Amino acid sequence: MFSKINSFSTRGIDGYRITVEVDVSNGLPSFVMVGYLAEEVREAQERVRTALRNAGFCLPPKRITVNLSPAGVRKEGTGCDLAIAAGILRCLWEQGEKAKIRKTDETCPEMDGMEDEENNSAPDWDQWAFIGELGLDGSIKPLTGVLSMVYEARRCGMKRVFLSEENVQEGRAVDGIEIVGVRDVKALTACLQHPEQIHGQWFTPDLFQAGQEEFDVDFDEIVGLPLVRQATEAAAAGRHNILYIGPAGTGKTMAARRIPTILPPLTLEESIEVSKIYSICGLLKPDTPLVLQRPFRSPHHSTTAQAMAGGGRNPKPGEISLASYGTLFLDELTEFQPKILDLLRQPMEEGSITVSRLNQTVVFPAKTMIAAAMNPCKCGFFPDLGKCRCTPTQIRRYLNRVSGPFLDRIDIGVEVPRQDLGMMAAEKSIDEGSFPQTEQRNSSAVMRARVMEARARQEKRFADESISYNSQMTRRQIEEYCRLSGEDAVFLEKVERQQGISARGHGKILKVARTLADLDGQAEIGRTQLAEAIGFRSFEKKYWGSL
Repeated sequence: MFSKINSFSTRGIDGYRITVEVDVSNGLPSFVMVGYLAEEVREAQERVRTALRNAGFCLPPKRITVNLSPAGVRKEGTGCDLAIAAGILRCLWEQGEKAKIRKTDETCPEMDGMEDEENNSAPDWDQWAFIGELGLDGSIKPLTGVLSMVYEARRCGMKRVFLSEENVQEGRAVDGIEIVGVRDVKALTACLQHPEQIHGQWFTPDLFQAGQEEFDVDFDEIVGLPLVRQATEAAAAGRHNILYIGPAGTGKTMAARRIPTILPPLTLEESIEVSKIYSICGLLKPDTPLVLQRPFRSPHHSTTAQAMAGGGRNPKPGEISLASYGTLFLDELTEFQPKILDLLRQPMEEGSITVSRLNQTVVFPAKTMIAAAMNPCKCGFFPDLGKCRCTPTQIRRYLNRVSGPFLDRIDIGVEVPRQDLGMMAAEKSIDEGSFPQTEQRNSSAVMRARVMEARARQEKRFADESISYNSQMTRRQIEEYCRLSGEDAVFLEKVERQQGISARGHGKILKVARTLADLDGQAEIGRTQLAEAIGFRSFEKKYWGSL
């Protein structure tokens, strides 16, 4: 007897369909699996055979052949175990072997009516999918990447997916498909014998509660540093990469860690894509099937290239992908290995990263905003030569750990200076005396409102384009949306010639100026926004050009 069962696996962050073909026929008793299988997939024959036996099923002496199609794609993981078991049971059932595979415990309520075929409706095998790993005791174990697999199952027209009970919450995050949790093979058999009694779970709006973020930090905790707040707000509004430069203890990390508090809430589409990445990596919380807050990833400077970019024999996303639609914060930038920073150059431009391995090539999303912080030298006081004790050679060696091409991809650079404690106390008292605590002019709530207004202007501007943010504009779009007056164009050309700004840097200045104009509610870029954008670009000349 021959049967086909639907199952799904993952490649990259996306799911793909696997057709489990099972043939049970007379012949020398055996269990053979084919279809370009990894070792853990091939071992399914022992897991399935033992699980069925320990669940109380006595398999007849038959020749069992299992093919996982498409045969040209390497199968990895253990997610097809449940489908293989379902295929074998279906073959034996339709072959009239029910009595031979019946559970030895005749009092088991799940097995009652197994032989009463007239009272049962037939399973809809073509629109059902089975995803799960079998334990040797017949239990069904949870998997990673279930969200991607269920999402692909819905796209392929599946109406119902059987999963481990632990994966139900994650599976029901996909709208339009029924999720059925089964704890073991015995429960699965009951479902197959009584399809009319199956009551699965569905997506409900309460699973996605965007805008309910709660943060334990706020920008109103940062006293002074108006230029830092302005630069951070512009970076968040246009999704620009930003670099904080200054001595230790001045507030660089403090500002960067508050970026999530001023970013707009995730949309449902963004939440699903981020959740797929976290599902593949096994980072989703059991009680939270969707990521509801924009990610903020801060890898240590000792991280490896594979951890940053993703990879492995079966490639998994790295830190830059885990930060998609959020922020990747690189603290102590100069302590990262130069090769780590250089591998980020392509993702920073293209919004994706390609990982190639012997068996497959996958593309992971990298739609993230890069925020970095660094000291200007070992002692932290350069270019204040009155305080800096580093030699020119030491400074050059320190700064040259960050390559020019990487710096060229930074949109905004801002200095974070040391502040006088007396002035900080005076400014704090003025702010608290002039504004209610909940409406402070420097609070994250106020800044977030401005960022969302700027994002709304960008959404309207790019409604007919394939981009969403000012930082993504191409040369054609820059020419269309970043027009300058004749005097401003001459002014910009003069500054770029004096500072030696590259063509890419020219585009960065115009993109940032466009975002500053959006924050100011202006339809056209003015001299003020252009001058501010140039100021945010002058860090490269000041530090790296002075050596």
